[in-house]
Amino acid sequence: MLKVELIAHTPEPEKVVAAAAKLCYSNAQISDLMAGLTPEKSRAFVQHLASLGHESPTEHVSFTFAIEGVSRTLLAQITRHRLASYSVQSQRYVRLDQFEYVLPPEVENDPAAREAFESEMRQQDENYKRIAALLKEGHIRRLMKEEGLSEEDAAKKAEKMAIEDARYVLPNACTTKMIVTMNARSLQNFFRLRCCNRAQWEIHQLADEMLRLVYPVAPALFDKAGPACVRGGCSEGSMTCGKISEVRAHYQDLKKEAL
Repeated sequence: MLKVELIAHTPEPEKVVAAAAKLCYSNAQISDLMAGLTPEKSRAFVQHLASLGHESPTEHVSFTFAIEGVSRTLLAQITRHRLASYSVQSQRYVRLDQFEYVLPPEVENDPAAREAFESEMRQQDENYKRIAALLKEGHIRRLMKEEGLSEEDAAKKAEKMAIEDARYVLPNACTTKMIVTMNARSLQNFFRLRCCNRAQWEIHQLADEMLRLVYPVAPALFDKAGPACVRGGCSEGSMTCGKISEVRAHYQDLKKEAL
């Protein structure tokens, strides 16, 4: 099951963005840059920046999320957002006996498809354990013979070597955990692409949860966050979902509930 926590962020993010913008547009000295920037003035400044389309000051604040219960399929998608930092649980060092997996809603709702899917997951789990055991046994024999290691030391070294190769049989549905850090500008781009109805369902769900967490921290900064149609027209052209009104209402409600 998807779980997302906002574990860290730049303190007073709207004030930091306002200070960066203030430096751009005035002859303010560094010593008094933060002076007079009340929460109200900072939010007004941030809103004015958004109306101008001036986004670079928002790069000075960042948000860090702890994420678990997502698939390796999602991992392949989220890491395409390159202006971010990722730390991902390693399948080279972490053994995944009885691995957890993501069950797509369409599969879950089709009894025959679900039965086939879950059967395949059980089989993949058995294959992973069997391959890891066979490889470990072979590595232990070789390490004891060629490197003169004790059986105990050989077993410790062989474990990592075995699961490093056995992981190749694991499915895309296999869950993973990660820490993700993005600055506000990259996060806005992430929301614009992944909150869209045309985004794949799992990363769409993740993007909604991340937006739900950051909005109370910086409501002016993320006032227009969401898919492109929240702040303007649909960016998908002929591939639009055709549900702009519903999408806008959804993100209005999400932000109200988040406060």
